[in-house]
Amino acid sequence: MTRSMKELTPTQIVKELDNYIIGQTEAKRAVGIALRNRWRRQQVTSELREEIMPNNIILIGPTGVGKTEIARRLAKLAEAPFIKVEASKFTEVGYVGRDVESMIRDLTDYAVNLVKAEKTEEVKFKAEEMADEKVLDLLIPPVKNQSAPTPTENGDQQNNETEAFQNQKTREWMKAKLKRGELNDKMIEFDAQANTSMGMQILGPLGMDDMGINLQDMLGNLMPKKKKKRKTSISEARQIIAAEEAQKLIDMDTVQKEAIQRVEDSGIIFIDEIDKVAGGGKSHGPDISREGVQRDLLPIVEGSNVNTKYGIVRTDHILFIAAGAFHIAKPSDLIPELQGRFPIRVELNSLTESDFIQILTAPQNALLKQYTALLETEGVNLNFTKDGIKEIAKVATEVNEQVENIGARRLHTILTTLLDEILFDAPDKLPKDKIVVNAKMVHDKLDKIVKNRDLSKFIL
Repeated sequence: MTRSMKELTPTQIVKELDNYIIGQTEAKRAVGIALRNRWRRQQVTSELREEIMPNNIILIGPTGVGKTEIARRLAKLAEAPFIKVEASKFTEVGYVGRDVESMIRDLTDYAVNLVKAEKTEEVKFKAEEMADEKVLDLLIPPVKNQSAPTPTENGDQQNNETEAFQNQKTREWMKAKLKRGELNDKMIEFDAQANTSMGMQILGPLGMDDMGINLQDMLGNLMPKKKKKRKTSISEARQIIAAEEAQKLIDMDTVQKEAIQRVEDSGIIFIDEIDKVAGGGKSHGPDISREGVQRDLLPIVEGSNVNTKYGIVRTDHILFIAAGAFHIAKPSDLIPELQGRFPIRVELNSLTESDFIQILTAPQNALLKQYTALLETEGVNLNFTKDGIKEIAKVATEVNEQVENIGARRLHTILTTLLDEILFDAPDKLPKDKIVVNAKMVHDKLDKIVKNRDLSKFIL
């Protein structure tokens, strides 16, 4: 169980999500409760714990309203294994496409890398110390210890001791210089591990390409690890050797075991475009396999054992968050068994003009902050006035109503078109001072395009 999951209450989860996503309080509350329930389940006595199933969620709403962002930010908060998949990429067994079990294999791969990175961080200091010693061995080879001397060799023994003492003093002096970075640019030749991955992919039916089988996995440690000579700066050599030493200090069996446990207890899978595999009343042509995809998804969501290259993974307690626009199909077009596995349904609202104003300014990663920061690198000070921001939001709302509603993504196209000349001329022609983006500038630049519906379809 991760640290964040213990600390975050549903109120705190909603508050954290508010930093990045405007509105959609109902959806934030639903995912906040779902995440807290993961922690609550861990506190229940073991007899009942296995019986408590996650409340999977379907987020319903048009594109660009924050469905994916909610799931992505939630996984970051929980420090949990998370992947996003598209339901339309999967097909019924026997058709060309990905096997639904591949999502569990991908999630496990992600979890293994996550745990491995954490374990590497834990041994980082020790690995760096070992790397420094190896670099010192190359710069100043240590004096070899000799066997116990005979009486006639006492003089040589004293010389050896003096040499060893001098060697040790020199190493300590050199180590201090190494730590201070004074030797960073000096070139050094050393033996590094060669990349022996053969990159072979096994192709075949039933999604075997997703099994992650390669020659290196099958042969394991039977093949000796090859070394190759490398010549780099000492700074780079320390990093390369430290990474190799860290790998030796990590027990991969423990990493894989912990990764599987995290997947099973706190994994989150976001299935986008779930509406694309809903029936919608069609049962011919290319739609014939839609129900088949749903039936293949069902055992994964219900709970089953999936074979991965790291071992068997149980999917019973993985949280599934599905999302779709459901313009043509409806949630009720999904097969009843799958509907039953997604008991919580949340409808996300279309974004209004006032939402757009907040999206442009309020979040930590707001678009206006991004463009201002980008142009600051060229020495250009971009300043958006209140009436300018309001005009941008108004234009985005109008275009969404007239052409097609793509939600907050419309702001990207509007701003790119609005700032096109500034972004192009910034390095060469623009004076390095303040550029004010006000309502007049927005109106002059975008009014013709907005009013010409044919143009707005292609440009905005």
